[in-house]
Amino acid sequence: MRPTGLLHLGNYIGALQNWVALQDDYDCIYCAVDIHALTTVESEADVASIQSNIEDMILDWLAAGLDPERSIIFVQSQVPEVMTLHTLLSMVTPLGWLTRVPTFKEKVRQMDETEETVNYGLVGYPVLQTADIILYKADTVPVGRDQIPHIELSREIARRFNNFFGDTFPEPQAKLTESPLLLGLDGQAKMSKSLDNHLDLAATPDDTSKRIMTAFTDPQRTTRNIPGRPEVCNVYSMQGCSAPRPASLRPMTSALPPPGAAWTASASSLAASTTSWNP
Repeated sequence: MRPTGLLHLGNYIGALQNWVALQDDYDCIYCAVDIHALTTVESEADVASIQSNIEDMILDWLAAGLDPERSIIFVQSQVPEVMTLHTLLSMVTPLGWLTRVPTFKEKVRQMDETEETVNYGLVGYPVLQTADIILYKADTVPVGRDQIPHIELSREIARRFNNFFGDTFPEPQAKLTESPLLLGLDGQAKMSKSLDNHLDLAATPDDTSKRIMTAFTDPQRTTRNIPGRPEVCNVYSMQGCSAPRPASLRPMTSALPPPGAAWTASASSLAASTTSWNP
């Protein structure tokens, strides 16, 4: 996980709670990838904040339940061999593999860059990510469905390296998590600090409530007597992360709700359940 600021709800739902559970069945390695954080720095202040972000992030990991007695927890740059392996892997990785990665194109767009102006670190992100995985001979990587292309690319890079230099590294397998992709407050994209559509885990109840009250709901439901559409209501999907849905929030069994039926999921009820949530 990149130390780019305070952790948010999407980090917890999408990754951290699953990491905690995996400790029961696997020998786990968790890394604060500070070198990866350098791919999106824009100022001296961004660089200066990385160390404090590492400390805050790992404290959140420990608070969530990661146990250093059962798992290896470390900082990426403290193992310089990962950069050596990154260099060697880059020698066998075609540039076209990297520029075709969908998340690369999306990140370039978000940064208001082009493929001609973006830094190499961002282009080569999957190569360093592969080094992070295979250096420790890891054979399983817990990911959400949106991350499967990254693991497939890591497998291809490892396979190509092995073809050149002999059977050296295992090809990592993706272990799909049960955690959903949590959209941000805008309801349009994955929850992200860079898009400012997130909920900080360390936010006060008042700040959390204020942020949630701006959340995207169902634009067609302008009055309470209009049936809601849970498949497009982001507040409804977020409600299920912080508390079991009461009967009034569960979907109707029929394809079309009867006249007058309405979804009662609201930003205010989400705010109340989230601020009192104790996972």
